[in-house]
Amino acid sequence: MPEAVIVSTARSPIGRAGKGSLKDLRPDDLTATIIQAALAKIPELDPRDIDDLMLGCGLPGGEQGHNLGRIVAVQMGMDHLPGCTVTRYCSSSLQTSRMALHAIKAGEGDVFISAGVETVSRFAKGSSDGLPDTHNPLFADAEARTAATAQQEGTTWHDPRADGLIPDAYISMGQTAENLARWKGVTRQDMDEFGVRSQNLAEEAVKAGFWEREITPVTLPDGTVVSADDGPRAGVTLEGVQGLKPVFRPDGLVTAGNCCPLNDGAAALVIMSDVKARELGLTPLARIVSTGVSGLSPEVMGLGPVEASRQALKRAGLTIDDIDLVEINEAFAAQVIPSYRELGIDLDRLNVNGGAIAVGHPFGMTGARITGTLINSLQWHDKQFGLETMCVGGGQGMAMVIERLS
Repeated sequence: MPEAVIVSTARSPIGRAGKGSLKDLRPDDLTATIIQAALAKIPELDPRDIDDLMLGCGLPGGEQGHNLGRIVAVQMGMDHLPGCTVTRYCSSSLQTSRMALHAIKAGEGDVFISAGVETVSRFAKGSSDGLPDTHNPLFADAEARTAATAQQEGTTWHDPRADGLIPDAYISMGQTAENLARWKGVTRQDMDEFGVRSQNLAEEAVKAGFWEREITPVTLPDGTVVSADDGPRAGVTLEGVQGLKPVFRPDGLVTAGNCCPLNDGAAALVIMSDVKARELGLTPLARIVSTGVSGLSPEVMGLGPVEASRQALKRAGLTIDDIDLVEINEAFAAQVIPSYRELGIDLDRLNVNGGAIAVGHPFGMTGARITGTLINSLQWHDKQFGLETMCVGGGQGMAMVIERLS
C-alpha cells in the first residue's frame, strides 16, 4: 500500500481581521498565490499530474463561496484540475489532508493539493449583513439557555443531555471556552500564563528566524509586499495581560490575552504517494502516519483534541511518549490546558514556538498552516515524530501524526 508524503508546504503571512495587513486581499487571490508558491518548490511535478485540489474553508460564503477550490483552479489556468471546498470549521484543511491520505491509500490518485483559507475580514457575517437567521428552531431553547448563562456569574457547565435536553449546536466558541474552563478547573491565572507563554515563545521564534522559514510574502493590490505575520505582540507580560477584561461573561475567564484573535490567511500542502515522489526524484518532507476525528458536546468542544489524538496515536502504533513535538491549536488557553493535561503532554514539547494566541487562527487555513509549522519545527529541533491536533466548532476534535523524513 502506498504511503502519503508531504513534498511541499507554503503559507501566507497571517493578518489581523478587519484592520490588518491582508484585509484588502480576496480569499481566492490569496489562495491562488499560496498554492502556486507550493507548486513552485517542486518544478519536477507536471501540474497535469495533480489529481485534485481540495480546499478547506471554515465558513464558505460570500467571496469564499461558489466552490472556492474550483474557482482557484480555474483562476490559476488549470482547467483540467478538479476542485472542491470542504468545511470542518477549524480543522477544514486538516480534513483535506486526511482526504488526500485516504485517496492515496486507496490507490485513487497520486498527487493532491491540500489547501486552506479564511479571510475573516471579507466573509459574509450573517444578520449583520442583512442575511436571514439560518439556525434550526430545534435549538432555540438551547440558544436561550446559553444566552442566559452568559449573563450569570460563577456558572459551572452541566451536560444538558443528562437532563434530557439538547445541547446548543450554535454556541459561540467563547462560551464553550468558559464552560470548559469551569468544568475542568482551569483558572484565569492558568490561562493568562499560557497566553503570555505563547506570545513570548513566538516573539523569540521571530527573532531567531523560525517563522520566516515558512512564510511566503504576498503582494497587496497597491503593490505593498507583506512578508511577516501581524502578530505576535512584543514584550507581553503577565501583569499586562492580567489587567484585561473578560470578553464573553461578566465574571468570565476568557480575555483577548488568552485566546486567539480573528485573522486572514492561506496555506497549502502538496501531498503525493511515496511511489510518485520516488519517480520524480523528490525527497519528501514528512510522511502522514495517521489521523483521527472525534465528536463531543458542542458546549465543551475544546476538549476535542483528546479523543482525536488518542485515535491517531493508536492507529500509528505510538504513544504520546513517542511524540517529539506537539502542536495543539490555541483557539483558547481554556481548551489547550485541559487537553494537554489529559493527554499527558509535557510543556517542553508543546507549541514550542508559540501558537495561535500569538500568531493567529484563520479557521480554514489553520490545519495546513500547523502542518507546515510542525514540519518546520521538527526540522528546526532535529526531531522525528509530531502530533497536530485541534478542537473544532460544533463539538469535534481532529488530529494527525506525521513523521519527518528530511
